Amino acid sequence: MYPRNFSHIGISVPNLDEAVKFYREVMNWYVIMEPTLVKEEKETAIGVMCIDVFGEGWKEFKIAHLSTGDGIGIELFEFPQNDKQRNEFNPYPTGVFHFSVKDPNIEELTAKIVAAGGKQRMPIREYYPEEKPYRMVYCEDPFGNIIEIYTHSYEMHYGAGAYQHQLKD
Repeated sequence: MYPRNFSHIGISVPNLDEAVKFYREVMNWYVIMEPTLVKEEKETAIGVMCIDVFGEGWKEFKIAHLSTGDGIGIELFEFPQNDKQRNEFNPYPTGVFHFSVKDPNIEELTAKIVAAGGKQRMPIREYYPEEKPYRMVYCEDPFGNIIEIYTHSYEMHYGAGAYQHQLKD
């Protein structure tokens, strides 16, 4: 048994072209597949697979594939049924409520997100003030998706019982 590697995440957005531009320019992710229209049909493997995933009656959607610097895939979806962006932060329902990226220059990336129409949801915070230089912040892309930014790797933030130590103090 071994820990599985993360492959990709699918993110639904109201405007695929704007989302590709945002993630390409702000996150510097590269595009593997430009925005493409997928139609509901049973003649191709992709059509059949999408019917398996989404059921019948979706008619069509647009999709683009991007990749992070460490090879994690980002699938961006624009469904015609997506009539508005999420307009209320609500982390309580079951399901994914954010994804996280790592950038040592947390201030610069946060400023780029805000300048591109996103939001900074909280001040940049230090995990271990005066002990370690680990910082984090929650932001929001222009489409309502929550992005957490870490300055260091996940293992460095939480490894070796660090979080439990913080909770006991």
